[in-house]
Amino acid sequence: MNILKAIAKKEFMQLKSEPRLIGFLIFMPLMMLVLFGYALKLEPKDVKMAYVDADKSYFSNLIKTNIWSEGYFKLYEVNSTAQIVEEIRSGRAHAGMYIAKDFSRKLTDNEQPRVQFYVDGTMPSLATSMKNNSSAINDSSVTNDMYFLDEDAPNVIIPEDPFVLDTKVLFNEDEKETWFFLPSVIGVLIMQISLILAGISMVREKETNTLEQLLVAPISKTQLIVAKILPYTFIGFFEFFFILFLGYFLFDLPLPPSASVSLLLLSLVYVGSMISMGLFISIISQTQQQAMFIAIFIIIPSILLSGMIFPIEAMPSFIRPVAYIFPLTYFNEIIRGVLIKETLFVDLIFDYLALFGFTLLFSTLSIVKFKKYIA
Repeated sequence: MNILKAIAKKEFMQLKSEPRLIGFLIFMPLMMLVLFGYALKLEPKDVKMAYVDADKSYFSNLIKTNIWSEGYFKLYEVNSTAQIVEEIRSGRAHAGMYIAKDFSRKLTDNEQPRVQFYVDGTMPSLATSMKNNSSAINDSSVTNDMYFLDEDAPNVIIPEDPFVLDTKVLFNEDEKETWFFLPSVIGVLIMQISLILAGISMVREKETNTLEQLLVAPISKTQLIVAKILPYTFIGFFEFFFILFLGYFLFDLPLPPSASVSLLLLSLVYVGSMISMGLFISIISQTQQQAMFIAIFIIIPSILLSGMIFPIEAMPSFIRPVAYIFPLTYFNEIIRGVLIKETLFVDLIFDYLALFGFTLLFSTLSIVKFKKYIA
């Protein structure tokens, strides 16, 4: 019994000597509780909808007013249906609506006009939510004022609904969940490899006391860092294209020919950002255990807040900015846009620059911190 107490006391003393580990044990449950309690919602709000109102009548205004009052969609006007599609392709909008010029005339003639409703199918759960909330367009509070009856006209047939809402899903018409999740899986796997493997690369040398031997080798400190991360960089590139082609052959994941350059550039900036972050974790950590905890502390919020599972639009406004401190958020925006929507490079340039910024930031911090460590 005394031996058990002594060993248990020793373990508690080791935990006490690692305040970072104790911090993770406290803050990780707290963070998860806050995320699941406040941030992670499946029902988005203020979904942007681009619309064209060619009719500009009292009746079309009834539809727009009711959509505004419901509060789910946030409307803004564009010039054409082609521009609606482009707004959705670029990610500036997730829904669209087109009201034709002859809408009022067909209403008054009881010809049952059509209103075109466009939905972004990239995220199937969000597409389903938008379709469920499209009732604001043809709600009874709107349609009650759109029935016309001429008592003197013989054999008038009044349609059950004054107009028809045609819903069209764009870019993922079958709403395949695999098209939504598989691109993000690439980013998660690269993140795991980079943050865990690269994250323990330098700290392992510290623990085994072999770092000094490497420092006396006839290479510069920058060359040493590059040599340490080079294997994990190649692994990251391999994983990126290996999973991409597996998704193409096994799950019919879209792989448009026009995306080759964009995907190559994405692999460069994302793998670079993840490897540089993993290296920084390795340099600031004292033990491999600390490096693992820091990596997990980054991986879990990245998965939950990057839009991989939960729509960013569904998060509270005070949590939403936090999603953009993780590289995976920008990766998801780019790869889904490139593969599913064939989004133009110019519409994604901010996301590319953000990933390049992460690479530059953590590379610089790693070099500066490493020089201070060996000084």
